[in-house]
Amino acid sequence: METTTRPALWDWKLGLGVLIVFALLAASLLFGQYDVFGAEDGAAMFGITRLPRTIALVLAGAAMAMSGLVMQLLTQNRFVEPSTTGTTEWAGLGLLFVLWIAPTSSILVKMMGAVAFSFIGTIVFFLFLRRVTLRSSLIVPIVGIMLGAVISAVSSFFALQTDMLQQLGIWFMGSFTSVYKGQYEVLWLVLAVLAAVFIYADRLTVVGLGEDIATNIGLNYNRMLLLGTSLIAVATGVVTVVVGSLPFLGLIVPNVVSMVRGDDLRSNLPWVCLLGIGIVTVCDLVGRIIIAPFEMPVSVILGVLGAAVFIVMIVRSTRAR
Repeated sequence: METTTRPALWDWKLGLGVLIVFALLAASLLFGQYDVFGAEDGAAMFGITRLPRTIALVLAGAAMAMSGLVMQLLTQNRFVEPSTTGTTEWAGLGLLFVLWIAPTSSILVKMMGAVAFSFIGTIVFFLFLRRVTLRSSLIVPIVGIMLGAVISAVSSFFALQTDMLQQLGIWFMGSFTSVYKGQYEVLWLVLAVLAAVFIYADRLTVVGLGEDIATNIGLNYNRMLLLGTSLIAVATGVVTVVVGSLPFLGLIVPNVVSMVRGDDLRSNLPWVCLLGIGIVTVCDLVGRIIIAPFEMPVSVILGVLGAAVFIVMIVRSTRAR
């Protein structure tokens, strides 16, 4: 009788990946238009802007890659992630709503609004999937993108009515340019989300097998689905408030990792986070270089890369049939 063993959580390949990502992060710390080593206030600027920006790259990249992994697991669909299910758009709507009620609110209050609306949006998407039977897995992200487009239109209309359209564009730009000390610290919540995903990894994996199997082994399916949705909402809401939209990151990374290592959530989580950090950092460095001394938003580069990967996945899925 053949037995399957879980892939090792740590091996030399992961160690090599960590070294490569550390090298990219070092490049992020060292590279920039402002000379933090030669200027008199260079050390201060390094602590105010350069270091927070690099930390934000780590936390945001890990958060969105992890969100895509969990969302794909819960929906049993490899084509979904926060930007293809409307979750990111709901977070932006929540941010607008908070600023409309309390324009001078702190970033913590903004985060709470974005998280709450992200949770509502993700629940709406999951409820739709449970109520409607879709013949093809390709229809699921299309439905999510349509829902996101509706929410985006509502946000734009609301922003026009409240003179916040310019702010809306800045928030959804998906750039690390505006990350600085005192503004990014809520991203540390991502570590708690990652820890929770790792702790409940096996249960979330069972939930991904379907309600019948989860119930048969004594697992509360709805409770775990609610937990997974909450974790996705927190990660997406926090990243949206601090950085903006990072499209397709949660689509690219989990699929690349699963093609190489399979679908075990617990052993894949370090790889997913590491690859997410690496991709975001590379895109950020490219954005700083390509039109220097100006910067191109990370979301633009991720959008092009993610769209290409999305098309390739659709073509491969169609040919497999």
